[in-house]
Parts: sequence; C-alpha cells; structure tokens
Amino acid sequence: MRRRLIQSTLAVVLVVIAVFGVSLVVVETKTISTTAQERVESEAVQLASIVDSRILGAEQITSEILADQVGDERYAVVRIPGQKPIEVGEKPSGDVIEATRTGEEGETVTVQEPRSAVTREVGRTLMIIGAVALLAVIAAVLLALRQASHLASPLTDLAETAERLGSGDPRPRRKRYGVPELDRVADVLDASAERIARMLTAERRLAADASHQLRTPLTALSMRLEEITLTDDPDTVKEEATIALTQVERLTDVVERLLTNSRDPRTGSAVTFDLDEVIQQQVAEWRPAYRSAGRAIVSSGKRNLQAVGTPGAVAQVLAALIENSLMHGGGTVALRTRVTGNQAVIEVTDEGPGVPADLGARIFERTISGRNSTGIGLAVARDLAEADGGRLEMLQAKPPVFGLFLSRTPVKKNGDGDRTVR
Repeated sequence: MRRRLIQSTLAVVLVVIAVFGVSLVVVETKTISTTAQERVESEAVQLASIVDSRILGAEQITSEILADQVGDERYAVVRIPGQKPIEVGEKPSGDVIEATRTGEEGETVTVQEPRSAVTREVGRTLMIIGAVALLAVIAAVLLALRQASHLASPLTDLAETAERLGSGDPRPRRKRYGVPELDRVADVLDASAERIARMLTAERRLAADASHQLRTPLTALSMRLEEITLTDDPDTVKEEATIALTQVERLTDVVERLLTNSRDPRTGSAVTFDLDEVIQQQVAEWRPAYRSAGRAIVSSGKRNLQAVGTPGAVAQVLAALIENSLMHGGGTVALRTRVTGNQAVIEVTDEGPGVPADLGARIFERTISGRNSTGIGLAVARDLAEADGGRLEMLQAKPPVFGLFLSRTPVKKNGDGDRTVR
C-alpha cells in the first residue's frame, strides 16, 4: 500500500507538471522572444529620433555619440544619404533579431541582436521552471511518505488486532488514529473483542461450574453403584438402584440448569415445593460420604414448609453448602429450617473452626477459598440462589452458619424476566 500510494501521488504530480510546465515553457519562450523584438524595435525608433534631431541641428553624428544609446549585445548601423554608414557595436554572426526604422530626414537605422541571447534567457527560465518542478516532486514524495505512514501504520495495527482476536487474545486495544474510516474499523474490532471476551468468560465459567456441580452427583452415583456390586440382596439392589435412578434424574437436572443459566440466568421456572423433600433428599444423598468421614449430618427445625423456587436449584445450593462443610468444617453438620417474615430459611452449620477472618464477605467470590479447593462452590451457590429469586448469606463466621432465604409466596415475572413478589 505504501508503494502504491507514493506512486499514485507522484503520478498526479508529474501529470500536473507536464501539463502546466510545458504550457509555461511555451508561454515564457514566446514572451521572451516578443520582449527581445520589442526591445530592438524600441532602440531603432530611439536612434532614428536622435539622428533626426542632430541632422536638423547640423550637429555631428559619430559612432561614439550613438554608442550610449545601444545595448552591449546589440549592433546598430545608421545610413544617411550621401554619407558613409555609421556602425555602433560589433556585428553579430548567425541568426539575429532585427528592426529597421527610417527617419524624417531620409536616414535608415537598423538594430540587430543575436538570437543566442534570447536562447540563453530562455535556458535560464527553463532551469528555474525545472528547479521548481523538482522541488514540487520532492515535496510530493515527502507528503506521500507521510500520508503512507499515517495510513499504513493504522492498517498494520488493525491487522495485528484481528490476528490477536483469531489467536484467542480478545483484549481490545482502544487505539484511535484520527481517520474516521479507520476509527470506525477500530470501534468494530474493539466491540468484537469485548463480545468474544464475554463469550470466552461465559464458556470458561460454564466449564468450571459444570465440573464443580457434576462432581458431587457423579461421586454419589458411583458410591451407589459400588454398593450394588457389593451386595447380593435383591431388595438392597432394588433400593440402591432406585436411589441411583433418582440421582441420575438430579444429574440431568443439574446439566439442564447449568445450560439454562449459561444462556440467561433469569429463565428458571419457579414453583411452590416442599422444603422437607429437598432437605431429606440431600441428607440421604450425603449421609454415606459423612459416614465414611466419621461424621454425621442431621436436619431439624420447622417442618412442612412450602417455598417458591426451583427444587433442582435449591438442591444444588444445599449440596454446595453441605460439601463445603464436609471439606472445610468439622463435627456434625446440621440443616435447620425456620421462618422469618415472609421467607423460609434453611441454615447449614457445622462444628468446625469457621470462616477465617481474612476471608470475611469475600467467601462468595470466585477463586476465594480457605484451603486448596477451586473456590467456585459458594460463588455458584449464590448465583443459583439469586437467579431463583432468593439469596444466600453467611450469617455467622464462627461456628459457620450459612442461610438460604426463599420466598414463601408465589412470584410473578415482569416483562423483562425479573421476579417480583405478588
């Protein structure tokens, strides 16, 4: 592009120089020739006038007297009837410019100038025009180089930005160049980079959430299948198979929930459900894991509570809290239900050391963990609770108490998808 821009600029300048330069040369050459002819004729008229006045005054006429009236490079000859011709200057050889005038007393005055003087003057004019044309070409080249750099450099930057987007680096450059068309392209690339970054973030978040949320159901399902392989009792096999099928259904619900939240976290379908069923399901599912760790999991509190939400999402939130207590807590884990105002509350607590003071409210941030864990569980749990119209809070740090607040009255969706209590 740089070379083409320079070539096109030079072509335009050369065309302009050719058109106007040739015209200027022709005009100047004709002007110089006309001026020289007029100059010779003017001297002839002037000499004829002087000779007339001296003849009338009966004064002497010599070449010395007329020499001051003739230019250095010109030659004049005066022919007076009955006298010898009077010559002034050196007679030129070759082609000349000549003018002849006849005076009132019958004398003839001829003035000549060598055409070489005109040629030299034309040559000097051509040199001046050529120098100006050369300066114009140099200025055009410098301007073309500047413009090429001004346009080529932004295009190179934009190409690098596009290449970075294609290689998986979606950071916007937010660099502008003062050229509206290039700035528009930069705006589009930056907007595309931001969209790609959001998409990559969402995909990575989905992958992390899926890995975390599917781990527990798969582990529980694996334990049930192991128990089936270790027993010969048909009743036990049937019971464990029934529980395994229930866990498969939960696993399917977890996958659907993750995919739904990855598209729009507000598209869940809230229903009125029995909290006791969800709590007992979680207690039964996690009891083998706690038994293996030499610990217990129990439930207590107000029974027969009805809450509004998505049972699968509530189950995932409780699973995250229970798993968090298994990994980081100690002693017995208790799930307690109570009522506060128009909300049903499920509290999950254990007898462990609690949440370190340096974590505090950051416990729900992603990648924040008190031990070598992913730090995703509580963050996902809070997102699920909020997407379901509830909220998840840490009510106490030591001993740790987490509370899941759910509405006890039906909710109505607005046109934009938000939930409001009726």
